[in-house]
Amino acid sequence: MAAPDELFCWEGDWGLPSVSTDCLVVLAYAQFAGAPLKLRKICNPWRSPSGSLPALRTNQKKTLSRPSDIIVHLRKRKYNADYDLSAKEGADSLAFISLLEEKLIPALIYTFWVEPKNYVDVTRRWYAEHMMFPLNFFLPGRMQSRQLEKLRLLRGDENLEAGEELEKELYQDAAECMNLLSQRLGSQKFFFGDSPSSLDAYVFGHLAPILKCKLPNGKLQQHLKSLDNLSDFCSNILLLYFPRDGRAENSGEKASPQPDAADFDSVPNKRRKQFLSALFAFAAMLSYALLTGMVSVQHVHQEALEEPPDPEHIGSHEHEEEGDG
Repeated sequence: MAAPDELFCWEGDWGLPSVSTDCLVVLAYAQFAGAPLKLRKICNPWRSPSGSLPALRTNQKKTLSRPSDIIVHLRKRKYNADYDLSAKEGADSLAFISLLEEKLIPALIYTFWVEPKNYVDVTRRWYAEHMMFPLNFFLPGRMQSRQLEKLRLLRGDENLEAGEELEKELYQDAAECMNLLSQRLGSQKFFFGDSPSSLDAYVFGHLAPILKCKLPNGKLQQHLKSLDNLSDFCSNILLLYFPRDGRAENSGEKASPQPDAADFDSVPNKRRKQFLSALFAFAAMLSYALLTGMVSVQHVHQEALEEPPDPEHIGSHEHEEEGDG
């Protein structure tokens, strides 16, 4: 029997299996399609085979990073959540996914990475507190810059500047997108009836962080909560497919992983590796600072910087989890 594919994704929090939109899309689709995956949850994207998250390493040692590519791969392996969709439903699914990319993703980027209070009080603080040294010193700012570039690309404006006018426009687009999704869902359990599809995975992945994260500026969350069917849609998926994460949130505790004793990252070895990595990084940075008068992160992990990560959302505690996806 062939070994299962390995999925590397961001750690979860807020009652979510992951705090990354892309990771949530892949995790939800894998659950909907019944795809067996060896799951590794981490908060250091440089530990993934692609240098970014999510990343799927197939049993043929091929690495995929984009959610769409991962879903296509799973379909080729006969794990197809869209198998029962008609041609019209398939076309509708593609149209709504395009709508998400055009109308909702820019507002998500703005909410987490551009809006000042959200970024300072939640996003940047999250990485500073939960990522290993020295990544927590420079990676949040680097990630924010990449997200700003992505927003400019999505908006087709290289000179895009943050401000009240941009925020108002982005949030209006996002609200319009949510309204259309709410109308399409209606009173159904899922978008195409009683069984979830790839569209359900994409909608869940994008809306669940808005619904569950506690942000100082919660304009998008307020609008989402006013759409009862969409809010219930996200909550029901969490209850049906990720009950463990919901229980952890309700108890106020993190979902604790149960690492395999034979895993190469067993707890004692992992702690030792973390300590040695931090010690080595600190020594390298200190030496460079003494020689040049300034700290250059390029001397901390030069090889890794050649493959910069491109995560979308917020990570969490540094550990790994294995299980079925």
